[in-house]
Amino acid sequence: MTAAVLVAPAKLTLALRIIGRRPDGYHLIEAEMVTLDLADRLVVEPGDGLIVMDAGAVGTPGSAEVPATHPDVPVGAENLVTRALALVGRRARVTLYKAIPAGAGLGGGSADAAAILRWAGFDDAERASQLGADVAFCLRGGRADVRGIGEIIEALAFEPRTFTLCTPPFGCSTAAVYRAWDELGGPAGAAGNDLEQAAVAVEPRLAHVRDELAEATGQRPRLAGSGSTWFVEGSYPAPGRRVVRTIPAN
Repeated sequence: MTAAVLVAPAKLTLALRIIGRRPDGYHLIEAEMVTLDLADRLVVEPGDGLIVMDAGAVGTPGSAEVPATHPDVPVGAENLVTRALALVGRRARVTLYKAIPAGAGLGGGSADAAAILRWAGFDDAERASQLGADVAFCLRGGRADVRGIGEIIEALAFEPRTFTLCTPPFGCSTAAVYRAWDELGGPAGAAGNDLEQAAVAVEPRLAHVRDELAEATGQRPRLAGSGSTWFVEGSYPAPGRRVVRTIPAN
């Protein structure tokens, strides 16, 4: 095996409705997702192991200048890159350069897993969704309606759009947000994301971030997935915000 450099684009959930729950506990969704030009990078080489670094890091992992791993991303068996390799029955040494914030609702871990699946020539969306609800969409990319537990992907025509993201310095647990949504009685989201109220209940600091972005842009921000990123459409560059654009399917 020769070394390969993979690109793992983030996803943005523009709308999210929860329409039911399966007996096994998985929630059924109806969502619109798009792929962004914000991306992680993976270097896949012969060997074993996973190293996760910040995208801006230069130098040798584990040296005095470069930490051996990213502090916010686990590198054990629970990491989706490791699980994706196991799914396709491959071994590799992977260095993952993180640009997509962890716990931000932008599908960073799912994007990384999908990149490994594409590298391995794997395209089974239903089995990919067993790794995580967003993996199947990230495997296909572009713009799509996503249903079921994430395994039903209906491609939509590409639309060039620009969004401004505001990601606070803390993440949200997807499991905790869905659990709170159940405990709250399954509220509908006024801004198109049914998880918004639950996410704010789990992490009250989200409300302040939302209100600051609303004041800065004059728009009602929407929550990305289960959080913690808020976004508005259009370009509003400023410290603490990131302007991103949609990209076509892989």
